[in-house]
Amino acid sequence: MELKINQELKNKVVLITGGAGSVGSVLTKKILEFPVKSVRVLDVDEFALFKLSKTIKDSRLRLLLGDIQNVDRVEMAGNGVDIVIHLAAVKNIEITEFNPIETINININGTVNMIKMAIKNKPKKFLNVSSDKSVDSSTLYGTTKQLGERLTSWAGHHIETTRFASVRFGNVIESRGNVFHVWDEQKRNNQPLSITDPNMQRYFFHVDESVEFILKCLPLIKEGEIFVPKMSSFIIKDLADKISKKQKIIGLRHGEKMEEILISNEEKKIAEEKKDMWIIKPYN
Repeated sequence: MELKINQELKNKVVLITGGAGSVGSVLTKKILEFPVKSVRVLDVDEFALFKLSKTIKDSRLRLLLGDIQNVDRVEMAGNGVDIVIHLAAVKNIEITEFNPIETINININGTVNMIKMAIKNKPKKFLNVSSDKSVDSSTLYGTTKQLGERLTSWAGHHIETTRFASVRFGNVIESRGNVFHVWDEQKRNNQPLSITDPNMQRYFFHVDESVEFILKCLPLIKEGEIFVPKMSSFIIKDLADKISKKQKIIGLRHGEKMEEILISNEEKKIAEEKKDMWIIKPYN
């Protein structure tokens, strides 16, 4: 697999949107271990780009300050690119629920801008990064990610000049703003850990696993597939117990499920099952 990824990335120009974020920064660093021509990181967070410039010293790294809502900026960033990995999104459940217009503008319209850029600039491949919250979505964030998958699959099925696909996985343990981030801060301040419900279950990946999966899927892209890894599910209270027994139950937030699912039963009927993943083909 390493050889296939090496062949996929050799002498390529790669654009990563949201590339200064938790997953994006690790992905950027990993891709630079391969013989790429350059990696362009497009991100709206100036300070995150600055931090990335201090942690990665590589002449092939290009740091681009910009917003995926800006069509002109997106087209400039994508000019001459071979591979696009689209990570940029607003994802906090509470923030997205209270800021629906901004969430739709970034997560849906921003993805449309990226796809239109790909249609115009004709990169070889376009990989959209989605979430398990897109499956039977109960939150605005999940709905936007579901639509992002649909848009990408549509493009993959109908646009011949670029190959499109999505990856969909659960929570990343090291991502900023997640439950582990909150718990670490609460423990440092000698506060009880906040638990929405002791029986809640979630899928978790380490950031290195998420990056490995993204890269593993690049050679597999053909026509709008959704690649879903087989992940382990954990009970939230069991995870909290490993950090502190001092806990408080705060109740479910609006739209939260007791248990997320990675792939629906309907999707499983049409998916190709592999040892480590499902591959969902687009509807014709």
